[in-house]
Amino acid sequence: MEKIIFGPVPSRRLGKSLGINNIPPKICSYSCVYCQLGNTLKMSAVRQPFYEPARIVKEAEEKVAELKSQGEKIDYLTFVPDGEPTIDVRLGQTIELLRPLRIKIAVITNSSLIWDKQVRQELKLADWVSVKIDSLSLEIWKKVNRPFGHLKLEAIEEGLLEFAHEFEGELVTETMLVKGLNDGAEEIDKITGFIQKLKPQMSYISVPIRPPAESWVEIPGEREINRAYQIFSQKSLPVELLTGYEGNAFATTGNLAEDLLSITSVHPMRQDAVEELVKKASATWEVVEALVRSNQLVEIEYQGKKFFLRKLRFK
Repeated sequence: MEKIIFGPVPSRRLGKSLGINNIPPKICSYSCVYCQLGNTLKMSAVRQPFYEPARIVKEAEEKVAELKSQGEKIDYLTFVPDGEPTIDVRLGQTIELLRPLRIKIAVITNSSLIWDKQVRQELKLADWVSVKIDSLSLEIWKKVNRPFGHLKLEAIEEGLLEFAHEFEGELVTETMLVKGLNDGAEEIDKITGFIQKLKPQMSYISVPIRPPAESWVEIPGEREINRAYQIFSQKSLPVELLTGYEGNAFATTGNLAEDLLSITSVHPMRQDAVEELVKKASATWEVVEALVRSNQLVEIEYQGKKFFLRKLRFK
């Protein structure tokens, strides 16, 4: 029998998240080149029923009760299945049936069906929704996300704008960068220009840190990642990197090296900000130099300023 409820999984975005796998593997409207689950087994953009909502809710109730008996706290119930969650025609019904558990509900969607008014209505029932925006150029979108035949990028954009206007919960965006495809400055400028209109609470930049569907997929270099981050920042968008390191970027450990590595995995730091952190820690610049020498920190120039970024180690 398929496993529907999994976790809890520690998440920088959602705290302790209990996953809900409401789609059998792997039914999706996209076959993204970077997908960690491999190529899509069944391409579809037609909404249909899968698991009975009552079964999902029963399994969630049992898992929550078990975790509570162990003193565990769950921050979110998160729909993050082996496919696209909005293909489940009973997504909204399931969300409503989960409400008595009094735990916030999150949905991570690739946005492909958000042109559908009913999908938007059901997503509005959630507390937190992540929408994927990997490209705003038709050819790049097709190369990165490899969408199901009749899906239209323009309709998805219109649906995202409608949803952002209607949604009263927490909206975040996620952009997965693939080397040589959507990591160029021109494309990032298009993406950020559109995301500005959505006014999300946070914009996340991801890279393919797990084995991708296509073996040729590569992570962009630190310079390209930093450039993307700076373009997001210049558009006054709240932005964080999701590059795989799940350290606590906001806690002071008392260890300058740990703090630097934690923070720079999420936020590239300008040199003056690093200097300030060194002072607060009553440490010396030698700590920074040692991290650079050991290839744990990378120095990057952008628009005449020096930034420090945690070295990626996934290749």
